Amino acid sequence: MEQATERHFYFHSKDGYLDEKLNCHWCQLRSFPTHRSFPITVVNEEDDEVLPPQFRFINEKVLGHGVRFAEQSFRSGCSCNTDLDCQYTGCLCLADLDEDGSMDEDEYQEVDETYAPGQRDSRKAYAYHSHGAKAGILRSKLHDSKVPLYECHQGCSCSPDCPNRVVERGRTVPLQIFRTKDRGWGKPPHLPLIPHYHRAPNTPLSGVRSSVTIRKGQFVDCYVGEVITSAEADRRRAASAISQRKDVYLFALDKFTDPSSLDPRLQGPSLEVDGEFMSGPTRFINHSCDPNMRIFARVGDHADKHLHDLALFAIKDIPKGDELTFDYVDGTADEEEPEGNIEDMTPCLCGSAKCRRYLW
Repeated sequence: MEQATERHFYFHSKDGYLDEKLNCHWCQLRSFPTHRSFPITVVNEEDDEVLPPQFRFINEKVLGHGVRFAEQSFRSGCSCNTDLDCQYTGCLCLADLDEDGSMDEDEYQEVDETYAPGQRDSRKAYAYHSHGAKAGILRSKLHDSKVPLYECHQGCSCSPDCPNRVVERGRTVPLQIFRTKDRGWGKPPHLPLIPHYHRAPNTPLSGVRSSVTIRKGQFVDCYVGEVITSAEADRRRAASAISQRKDVYLFALDKFTDPSSLDPRLQGPSLEVDGEFMSGPTRFINHSCDPNMRIFARVGDHADKHLHDLALFAIKDIPKGDELTFDYVDGTADEEEPEGNIEDMTPCLCGSAKCRRYLW
């Protein structure tokens, strides 16, 4: 690894090494807009192996063949006069939410003093605390919810500092991808590198961690990759040497799939995100049946619901250095004995006391 780093510094600024520079993982990470403030680092204290050379770090989703954003004529944003207005009924971004006058913890107590009595009754509270020490933190009532998160976005008249743009502003924690002897670069726990591999519950995992403490409800990062059609996803599964391994990196964008939808893009099979060969650091995060993060569907422009984001939020306080995990199936598998042929199922070896034994 030291030789690769040395080669980078000596040769990447010279003529004739452009392709090598473009394929360099360090250069890819350094190009991220958050690099200086919240860097992504890669650590290998086990051997001289480097990340798979065919893998490329990306900071946002890449649209594959046949996948398109909505046309400009269909795009829209809110016309709120102030950022504070973005939590009320008139904000177009919250149009699909049910009215919510409930409170949790200390939310809105200070903000409401600036509004006339009765205006609060028409509130559609957005997903985040908007002021004080908890500003930008996901409201506790949503931690176990499956409702989508609707945010303001670039097409809105509110400012980039609007409290309802948490995911849009991007990651605000440094992340570290690390390698261990047993499972390499974030090897999924249910796909062991050696036969009959079992991990003791407290054995450190390979994957991703942070050098700072992450607060419960804090946005961590999005799962990104190449967005492909359902047909292309099926083709890639079939072409994969181990189809179950391919499923580890494929995430369906099916939150709004509805055969009765007026939007034809939401009627049929959903698009899928493939993070195997291009993705961000979240691609290396492992599964756990007792995770410390959850994925939420995040929507910016409503015209692009078929391309909603997969946003990871902490659902526990995560001490610095602890591995980041999420449930690959978000708890959809129950705790009853699995049905069907167990030999065909994918075992889970996360080691958690709540382990369900099988993923799918």
